[in-house]
Amino acid sequence: MKAIIKIGDGGPEVLKLGEVKTPKPKSTQLLINVKSTALNRADILQRKGLYPPPAGESEILGLELSGVVEEKGAAVTGFELGDRVFGLVGGGGYAEYAIIDYQMAMHIPEDWSFEKAAAVPEVFLTANETLFKLGCLSSDESVLIHAGGSGVGTAGIQMANYVGAKVFITAGSNKKIEKAKMLGCTEGINYKTHDFAESIKNLTEGKGVDVVQDFIGQPYLEKNCSILKPNGRLLIVGLMGGPNAEIDLGIILRKRLQIFGSIMRPLKLKEKISITQRFVDRWLPLLQTGVINPVIDTIMPLEKADEAHRHMESNGNFGKIILRI
Repeated sequence: MKAIIKIGDGGPEVLKLGEVKTPKPKSTQLLINVKSTALNRADILQRKGLYPPPAGESEILGLELSGVVEEKGAAVTGFELGDRVFGLVGGGGYAEYAIIDYQMAMHIPEDWSFEKAAAVPEVFLTANETLFKLGCLSSDESVLIHAGGSGVGTAGIQMANYVGAKVFITAGSNKKIEKAKMLGCTEGINYKTHDFAESIKNLTEGKGVDVVQDFIGQPYLEKNCSILKPNGRLLIVGLMGGPNAEIDLGIILRKRLQIFGSIMRPLKLKEKISITQRFVDRWLPLLQTGVINPVIDTIMPLEKADEAHRHMESNGNFGKIILRI
C-alpha cells in the first residue's frame, strides 16, 4: 500500500511517499481503506523524533482518519464491510490502509464527506476531555483558549459557546480573531501585539477567567495562573514553548488552583474507548445537525504531506489541515 514514510528525523523533507506492507486486523479491529486523514501537532513532534508511537502502534504518522471498512476481525460487532467510518488511531493515518479498534470507530453521517469526518476526532475529543471532563466548564463561567485558530481551538470555541460560557482566545493575527468571533468567541487577543494577561484583566475588570486551555507551556505558565479566578483550572494540552518552567507555588495555594495535563495517545485502549463514547453521547448529535462544525483550513493530497507540515509549522492555518488519500 502507499503511505508517507519518514526517512529519519528532521524537517518536512523527511516525509516521502512510498510503499509499505498492508496491516492485518486482529479480532477486535477493522482494516480501513483510508480516504482522508488530518494533521496534528503531534505529527510534527513524531517527524522530529520527539514523540515516538506507543508500543504496538504503527510507526506511520496520522492520529485520525476516515474511510471505508475493508476487513473486520472475528469479534467485531456493529460494522460491516463497506461501512463509512471515522475515528482516532494510535498511528497509521498517513496511509492507504490503517487499523482501528472497532470500539473506537464511529459511523460517518450520510451527508458528511470523508474530509469533514477526518477533521473531527482529535480536536473535538480533546476539547471535550479538557474543557468539560477535566475543566468542568459550565454555563456561568469564562474560559481563555490559547491558539484559538488551531483545530482544537476552533472546536473548543464552539463547544464552550454552546454551553453558554464566555469565551476569550489568543491568536497570532487579527484575521484569525475575526474568524474566531464568527464561531462564538467574545473577544480575541493578538498575542504578537498585546500581553494576553493584561488584556484578560482589562476585559474582565480584573476578575480573570475560570478556565485556561493552554498549548504553549513554559512561557505562559505564570501568566496563566495569574489570570485564573479562585478555584480556577489550568488545562495543559501542549508544550509548544517548552516543558520546563518555574512558578511561585503560593499562587496555586492561595487561589486553590487545579492544574491538569492531558494527552490521549499513550492512554490504554479502555480509556480511549470511554473518551470516544463521551464524545458520541454529548457532541456527535450536535455535529450531525450542524449546530457545531469542524473548521477546515486546507485540503491537500497525501503526496504533499511535507507541504502540509510546512503550512502547519508556519501557523498560517485556521482550523484543520486535511490530507486526501
